[in-house]
Amino acid sequence: MKRNVGGVDRAVRIVLGLAIIAAGLAYGSWWGAVGAVLLLTGLMGWCPPYALFGFNTCKTKGD
Repeated sequence: MKRNVGGVDRAVRIVLGLAIIAAGLAYGSWWGAVGAVLLLTGLMGWCPPYALFGFNTCKTKGD
C-alpha cells in the first residue's frame, strides 16, 4: 500500500478519530466505529477511498 494521506490530513484524522471515539464511548453510540476508521487511516497513512478515486494528499519526491 502506497501512502496517500499527507501530514496535515493524518493529524486531523487522528485528532478527530480520537474525539469521535471518546464521544461514542461517552454517549454509548456507534459513532465510535467511525472514529476508529479515521484513527486507523490516519495512523496507517493510507485511505482506501483516496486510492479508489486517485486522491493523494501525501507529498512525494518530485512534486
